Amino acid sequence: MPESPVPARTAGPHAGPALSSRGTAPARLLPSLAVNTLVLFATYSGLIGVLLPNQVAALDPAHKVANLSLVTTVSFVFTLFAQPIAGALSDRTRSRLGRRAPWMLGGAAVGAGFLLGLGGLHSLLWIAVFWVVVQVALNVLQGPLSAVVADRFPRERRGMASAMVGVGTMVGVSGGVLMAGQVAGHVGVGYAVFAVVVLVATGAFVLLNPDAPTRGAAREPFSWRQFLAGFWVNPRRYPDFAWAFAGRFLFILGYFVVYGFQLYILTDYIRLPLATANKTIGLLSLASLATTLVSIPLSGWLSDRLGRRKIFVYLASAALAAGLLVPLIAPTVTGMVVSGAIQGLGYGAYMACDTALMTEVLPGGGAAAGKDLGILNIATNIPQAASPAVAGLLITALGGYPALFVFAAAAVLLASLAIAPIRTVR
Repeated sequence: MPESPVPARTAGPHAGPALSSRGTAPARLLPSLAVNTLVLFATYSGLIGVLLPNQVAALDPAHKVANLSLVTTVSFVFTLFAQPIAGALSDRTRSRLGRRAPWMLGGAAVGAGFLLGLGGLHSLLWIAVFWVVVQVALNVLQGPLSAVVADRFPRERRGMASAMVGVGTMVGVSGGVLMAGQVAGHVGVGYAVFAVVVLVATGAFVLLNPDAPTRGAAREPFSWRQFLAGFWVNPRRYPDFAWAFAGRFLFILGYFVVYGFQLYILTDYIRLPLATANKTIGLLSLASLATTLVSIPLSGWLSDRLGRRKIFVYLASAALAAGLLVPLIAPTVTGMVVSGAIQGLGYGAYMACDTALMTEVLPGGGAAAGKDLGILNIATNIPQAASPAVAGLLITALGGYPALFVFAAAAVLLASLAIAPIRTVR
């Protein structure tokens, strides 16, 4: 049963309505959160890692790196503020479905519709246009979904909630690549499968985990000035928020500059034929998934039990950096598998604790969680969306794939240094 609405609190531009149902989350919310995150990130990984690179390469194999960088960079420009805007609007939303559900359902529906059309396109311009809409829509879905942990779980349970998000993320990343690899020769079919799965999973999440209705709840009068000003979180006033942003930015950048180019690493650096590379990329995902499924629940449980988050990020950064450097020593399929397994340990430990850490540095104790977590998610969106452009520059102008691996490892290690000054989280 949905919980009764809680009156809104107002406390300046960073507070906003605090209609929290924290501590009342039903038992099915944890697995539901894992499943919906799994589907969302399976879609991201399958599209970004396999289907879009195959579609772009088929247009012009000689210029595939530059063209893929162009498409993803354009989408980055348009999606930069999608999550915080969707989160801020969801904070203010009043409906019988609550604050988050209308935006999640709308993002899923629009994203699915444009995915169905993307596979039939043979023009780089129209692929870029459809890709922008798909990315914006999926970010509109992800922004409010990210606020669920802060909305509905007390602080002492956020480690396990974060772990469930991490499990969903990593299983989704691996599963999406595996699924997409099986239909890489028929990108239209692949896009259609992901479209249907996103729509069904989001609808099921909203149906099984209804939020408190907010139709009659009070809210601040809308002001464009206050609305826009709310997206600036003063780093001097909220230094922990700023350090958390920087740490996530660097970690995600280091991971995705390599992850987004796995297919081309296999074909151009390991020298595999394209058909073999499309199958091998699934093997890499399985190697990463196996170690991730160990590190995520263990790290999440220990994080809650010890009441500590930062130490797990330090260990995660060291492991991921080590994994990213393996292909320099062993530029073989075996080396890539070992690299994936080590990266899985590091990325899994990071995902288990990162969401919990982020919810504990929010201004006002999370009163405007949708907006503030959306701002923090920019630290995911910017490096994830910009990583193909950064990788393209490193590969074509700054030393090739070895430079890519060194850059990635350095970024991840800097991420661990960035969170060291955070004082409100141990």
